[in-house]
Amino acid sequence: MKKGYFCVFAMTINEKWIQSPLNYTGGKYKLLPQIMPYFPKEINTFVDLFCGGGNVGINVDCRQLVLNDLDEHIFYLFDTFKKLDKEVTFETIHRTIAKYGLSDSTLHGYEFYGCNGSDGLGSYNKEPFLALRQNFNEEKNRDASYYLLLYTLIIFSFNNQIRFNREGKFNLPVGKRDFNAKMQRKLSDFIDRLKSVNCSFSRVDFRDFDISALTDGDFVYMDPPYLITCATYNEKDGWNETAERDLLHFIDSLHSRGIHFALSNVLRSKGKENRILLEWAEANADRYYVKRLDYDYANSNYHTKDRNKNSEEVLIVNY
Repeated sequence: MKKGYFCVFAMTINEKWIQSPLNYTGGKYKLLPQIMPYFPKEINTFVDLFCGGGNVGINVDCRQLVLNDLDEHIFYLFDTFKKLDKEVTFETIHRTIAKYGLSDSTLHGYEFYGCNGSDGLGSYNKEPFLALRQNFNEEKNRDASYYLLLYTLIIFSFNNQIRFNREGKFNLPVGKRDFNAKMQRKLSDFIDRLKSVNCSFSRVDFRDFDISALTDGDFVYMDPPYLITCATYNEKDGWNETAERDLLHFIDSLHSRGIHFALSNVLRSKGKENRILLEWAEANADRYYVKRLDYDYANSNYHTKDRNKNSEEVLIVNY
């Protein structure tokens, strides 16, 4: 590939690509048409170091997949999806929906609940959702049932997202949708993929991730929290300049070992510049290559309507 800065033109979503059943802020599903062509054709171990919902890792053709994320709920939820029989997973979710009297629009439609597709099902689901949320937050056993209860909560929560407060309590309000056909299909496809690949999960800080066993046939993809944007993962100083510099040092270590990598990030967003990243990319222009991407996160829901105006999203690689 030629060195320098490039622009990637719009491509369409491959219908065979799997979409995560979790709606993570900044999830890369809609960017897959631009990201995936840059990945090597042959990959032994693919490490999705900040996997979040897993949209990237779950779609990579590799001999071994490692999904890593610090969030213990992601770790155990994915582990539950992989280990538990899929029919049991779906039966448990539907049983919980029935137990709490939540809506089932796939079976009954919206009018049955006095709602419509535009306004959504939030008005009907609010009270049973709050009861489910309270019971979940009071649950002490961290078994498979707990994590399926969590996923049911996510299904009915605002924008299908995950958020816990400082006390470890799930605190999102009710959302507009339910376990509709699209949600069921996403979960089913995701589980099938987890069960069909050689996949393992880890939950370590990137600084503690052991790269000693990785070789030049392996690949590390990184989609860290973005330093200059606002989301739940960095509202409470969860990602700061120290973490940013540590990650860039980690990336340099990968390169020195001959390990291929790709880093998703933004150079500029809403008048802000990530000077740390810009200076690092410029200082390493002879070995790292910046590919410009084109995408606005239409599903992002933080603070402003025009959230990513003039956002300069990039993929940085070393090959």
